[in-house]
Amino acid sequence: IATCDIVFIAVPTPTTPEGFDSSIIRHVIKCVGKGKIAVIKSTILPEMTKSIQEENPDIFVMHSPEFLSEATAAHDAANPDRNIIGIPKDTAIYKEKAELVMSVLPPAPHSKICDSTSAEFIKYGRNVLGYFRIMFTNMLYDLAQTSSADWQAIQEAMSADPDNGPKYMKPVHKTGRGAGGHCFIKDFAAFSRMYKEHVGDAHGNSILDSLEQKNLELLLSSKKDLDLLEGVYGKDLIQNNNNDTPTPDFFLKLARKQGI
Repeated sequence: IATCDIVFIAVPTPTTPEGFDSSIIRHVIKCVGKGKIAVIKSTILPEMTKSIQEENPDIFVMHSPEFLSEATAAHDAANPDRNIIGIPKDTAIYKEKAELVMSVLPPAPHSKICDSTSAEFIKYGRNVLGYFRIMFTNMLYDLAQTSSADWQAIQEAMSADPDNGPKYMKPVHKTGRGAGGHCFIKDFAAFSRMYKEHVGDAHGNSILDSLEQKNLELLLSSKKDLDLLEGVYGKDLIQNNNNDTPTPDFFLKLARKQGI
């Protein structure tokens, strides 16, 4: 690895009950050789590329978020809909290095070199918006079930809408309901914590808390991705919520544990 001119780094960056864990990425980046380029593909918090660059001044660090679905990861990587490269310094040498990285990526309809913090927000924006949409689909589905409406007709018509599309329009996906998988659960938890730390208005906090509780309710009741929930929220969530509905007390304890 030390001799590679460009090193793409895709390692776990988990969100835990204690918060965001960047230890793995900070460890493996030490393998990149002096003067080489480290391209972080993992999801990382805004401003983190800059801090990692400061810790590793002998290499060029940049962030290029990955936009993949677990089921179609290989296809998505080979056929990206966008290539984003974020650089921590607005200098000629960093732009030159970013152009070099862009030249080895598969072509995409949209390509952009921007500051690294914007690139980090782009990834969180994508995953959190998907989380919002999944919650809305499930709420719409539940409401439709209280009437004589045909959910299949609703789903097909909304999927055909170019402003909406078919993505996230299935209330039951894979093994159950809710926004699951390795990205949605951890990234929403990290986003929610960031928002509360840096913005923290009552209505915004309430929206995030309600969506998070609704998603946990869906995941727990359908027994979907319980192992991933445990990794993000801890064993107490699984052990102390036999009624499949997270208690307000649980979220209060979690917030205190995270120092929010």
